[in-house]
Amino acid sequence: MSTDYQRARAELGRRLRELRVDSPDGRLTGTELAQRLGWPQSKVSKLENGRQTPTDDDLRAWVEAVGQPAVFPELRARLKGFESHIRSWRRQLAQGHGPVQETWNTLVSDAQTMHALSNAAVSGMLQTADYARYVFEGHSALQDAPRDTETAVRARMKRQEWLYRPGKRLNLLMHESVLWARICPPEVLAAQLDRLLGVVGMDTVRMGILPLDANLPLALGNSFCMLDERLVVVEDWHAELWLDDAETIALYRRVWDTFAESAVFGADAQQVIARVRRSIRV
Repeated sequence: MSTDYQRARAELGRRLRELRVDSPDGRLTGTELAQRLGWPQSKVSKLENGRQTPTDDDLRAWVEAVGQPAVFPELRARLKGFESHIRSWRRQLAQGHGPVQETWNTLVSDAQTMHALSNAAVSGMLQTADYARYVFEGHSALQDAPRDTETAVRARMKRQEWLYRPGKRLNLLMHESVLWARICPPEVLAAQLDRLLGVVGMDTVRMGILPLDANLPLALGNSFCMLDERLVVVEDWHAELWLDDAETIALYRRVWDTFAESAVFGADAQQVIARVRRSIRV
């Protein structure tokens, strides 16, 4: 977690402690508060010392237990303020992948331009339903999340309607290793590559491939997606990072532009995809 995130969580913890100590019905100990809430005393300690992130329900229960329910909006605003930047998969996937995909649909619908770098899997904007199904199944198993695969797939396919709306533009870079990655059966991967071959030349898509033997100016980092010039979402194993300050957005745009200089586009990109496609026996 970032230092800023840890600091914000610690500050929220200090605020929770203040509310406990200054409760209207007298100074509560941590043990007494835990008994009122029916929690382990260790949970109260972790929350107050910034070692655990509270949920909305935790905050609501806390202010009720200390007799200060009017403070809940303030605490919730603090929580949302720092959670908006580090969105853990554990918390996001508590109800499955479907709600996460619907959030993405809302984000994308308002965007005119997207810049994405994918070096782990085919971009969700171009995935086939079958390919997406294997991606969701794998991550649900990893995170021990509820299996709502079909709901998530439908939401992701709905998002791709964006590609057929006038004035939209997806600028996508993918490393060639993504095309080879067997995260699904060969027949599913073959159909996915056919899909990629079909989108080359679309007015709304500019797709570049970074060949395996390309000279790269930088080491490949995490996959990311930039929505206009207002938000960058970076993918990591534990969380998505939502970055919205101008300096950081400008940095990620420079990263994209730098890698684009090593990518091949158009017919050359088709040749790379077709070469991989020919290697798959189905």
